[in-house]
Amino acid sequence: MKFLTRSLLLAIGLLFLSHTQTVFAEDSKTPLKTLELQDGDSIVFLGDSITHQCLYTQYVEDYFYTRFPKMRLKFHNSGVGGAKAWDALERFDRDVADYKPKYVTVLLGMNDGRYQPFNQEIFDTYHTDMTKLIGRLKEIGTTPILMTPTMFDSRAARNGKRKHDSGKLELYNSVLAYYGTWLRDVAVESGFGFVDMYGPLNNITLQERKANADFTIIRDSVHPDAPGQVVMAFAILNDMGLKKQVSNIRISKAAGNKAVAIVTGGEISDAVFQEDGLTFTFLAESLPLVMPEEAQLGAKLTKLGHKMSREALEVHGLAAGRYELSIDGTVVGVFPVSSLERHIELQENSKTPQHQQAAAVAALNKQRNDGPVKSMRNEWRVFQGYSRLKAQLVASADAEKLKQQVSGLAKRLDGLDDRIKEHEAAALKLEDQIFEINQPKARKYELKRVAKPAPKKKK
Repeated sequence: MKFLTRSLLLAIGLLFLSHTQTVFAEDSKTPLKTLELQDGDSIVFLGDSITHQCLYTQYVEDYFYTRFPKMRLKFHNSGVGGAKAWDALERFDRDVADYKPKYVTVLLGMNDGRYQPFNQEIFDTYHTDMTKLIGRLKEIGTTPILMTPTMFDSRAARNGKRKHDSGKLELYNSVLAYYGTWLRDVAVESGFGFVDMYGPLNNITLQERKANADFTIIRDSVHPDAPGQVVMAFAILNDMGLKKQVSNIRISKAAGNKAVAIVTGGEISDAVFQEDGLTFTFLAESLPLVMPEEAQLGAKLTKLGHKMSREALEVHGLAAGRYELSIDGTVVGVFPVSSLERHIELQENSKTPQHQQAAAVAALNKQRNDGPVKSMRNEWRVFQGYSRLKAQLVASADAEKLKQQVSGLAKRLDGLDDRIKEHEAAALKLEDQIFEINQPKARKYELKRVAKPAPKKKK
């Protein structure tokens, strides 16, 4: 009887354990691994002044314009200088929901912490408002991609002319780490996307300061410069598991001088080995990602080209020597056969036609962001000031003065929606031009053996 009782209890215990594990397994969610996109999908970048800068968002757009030239996505920058999570809620319907986004990246927290040592009450407000914001995103059927607040560079602040509170200098970067850790846990437990902005910016700064103590990519201590914004764009592309390679071409010489090609990222044709080299035509599916001049340091620090935009060419079967590579008749470099056998990478070679084509795309998108996109964000900055004053008016003892200020801002908001539509139309016109020039073209490649330079005469 005792044996039966023990057996029964054991069976019940195993059944309970099995049921509990099943419940936990069903409750556990997998964080978003990658963006699953198709033509017509919309992405909104929601944030504060760091998003309002229209830089990391621009570089992510450049990636999609060049990597997926046949897919037309809709991008909307929803950053406003000085914004907190509360402000994002105030403009949510028109500035987020109306764009019917499939994904919304969320970069908020820098202002929410109020630039002071950790304060539980301040964090509780951020926690409440961010939770409401995430709830609104879920209600409209979008997938949030939560991003940690970026780095506060206390050394850059110390080196600047402006005086700062010692507690802010010593502790605010740690406060941002705390906020970001909470967001990571929310993303993991909820099955959202997550991007670590804080880690890469801090890690690169630490590494570079081993050689240069005053190194910074955040000169004003808060807003990453263009190179820092490349670090941020790279974090999004990398953490969201997006395509890393543009193309890989491997050509070998088989019997009878036949060219055998293995290719990814495009189609090769007319590959022919000749006595002094090789010719072929290649139509790529995409273009390399090219950063503007002011952002090049960021591309170097992240190894952006190699890691996110690799264009590799590998050739076997050429006679020993050095070979001049030309694409569409333009010489782009001279390479020893040993390098060609290992592979060469072309994505950062500014002489290639495809690099120049991608640079033209980036230039047009910079014009789009510096012009109508930023103008639209400035309109929303006025709305943000209006919303804050209106909220203060409810509990203010000095109501008359606030009423005048609210009235003044309300007048400035007259016609806001019409102006937004004008900015949207101007941005769309530039995007149409982008899709006229971002389509890959068939390129003629030629490798030709070059004579060795004559030996120098002895004096």
